[in-house]
Amino acid sequence: MYDEQQQPEHGPLAGFTVGVTAARRADELGALLQRRGAAVLHAPALRIVPLSDDSELLAATKEIIQRTPDVVVATTAIGFRGWIEAADGWGLGEDLLARLREVELLARGPKVKGAVRAAGLTEDWSPSSESMAEVLDRLLEEGVDGRRIAIQLHGEPLPGFVEALREGGAEVLGVPVYRWLPPEDIGPVDRLLDATVSRAVDALTFTSAPAAASLLSRAEERGLLPEVLAALNHDVLPACVGPVTALPLQARGIDTVQPERFRLGPLVQLLCQELPGRARSLPIAGHQVEIRGHAVLVDGALRPVPPAGMSLLRALSRRPGWVVSRAELLRALPGAGRDEHAVETAMARLRTALGAPKLIQTVVKRGYRLALDPAADAKYSDA
Repeated sequence: MYDEQQQPEHGPLAGFTVGVTAARRADELGALLQRRGAAVLHAPALRIVPLSDDSELLAATKEIIQRTPDVVVATTAIGFRGWIEAADGWGLGEDLLARLREVELLARGPKVKGAVRAAGLTEDWSPSSESMAEVLDRLLEEGVDGRRIAIQLHGEPLPGFVEALREGGAEVLGVPVYRWLPPEDIGPVDRLLDATVSRAVDALTFTSAPAAASLLSRAEERGLLPEVLAALNHDVLPACVGPVTALPLQARGIDTVQPERFRLGPLVQLLCQELPGRARSLPIAGHQVEIRGHAVLVDGALRPVPPAGMSLLRALSRRPGWVVSRAELLRALPGAGRDEHAVETAMARLRTALGAPKLIQTVVKRGYRLALDPAADAKYSDA
């Protein structure tokens, strides 16, 4: 019998496959997930225009130097640092810093404040909440009519922010740090979409709104959008680093999960809670069996299972203890055709993979059933 005190050697995400759509910091996120046992499918849904090649950023920088704004809002640490470094590369670094010393400089949160100070500047104000809404409230309270406000953009939408400032009478200049374009190689994105539709991934992670929008746009181009939305609404968990990132998904009616702190670490910890919580756990033939994405825990031991075997096991677990016919199991097998012998072959491999053949009983001339423990059998029979 399974010893509940036994410490498993696998991580909390073992047996699950997680899709990563990030372009930036994808290696870090992938490593965090793999360290906790997940299999990772990486498909950058966009690419970032190199700052040194970005003509729009160069034009905005020159405009700030030539016409000093009243206010500059720094929104991300990496974006602010990249902007200063790009200006240095263009020979405009000192001129830009000189202008930034003359303006009211607002920094969204502690990390941005650190980047501002590392550049030898001092912010006039920074909200403790890291909220752009709080920055907007401060600006509107000060009054923005007739003021020129530059905002360091970073590829994320700022819903209502620029519009509210313009309605208040401000002239708004966007400084487009990190613009997104579609990936040069669309192959990985297509493979991730196919895996989502076929439920070969258990979760998709999003760390930027443009990545979410890009993935959905590609699904629409391929005619897969309804199937992708259906997967994300039911079987594949969409996990976003924060509410702004979730906007393109929510606009399509998809509910997402988000950590309380908008960081990669908390995002991974959230998956460590959510995915095991979705796994089906059943007492079968004296064993505790937990059915995960592409593996099964049998008494706490991780048993990788081939895709065909997982399809059969899920079909059996939908009605635990009930007999499922070979014909129905054949329909559950991807690409199996019409030969019921394919069910017997896949079932034999499944039993071998589980390491406990008695978990699945053969019912002669009828099909197969999970050998649910008697007490549980009664429970599921009443359901």
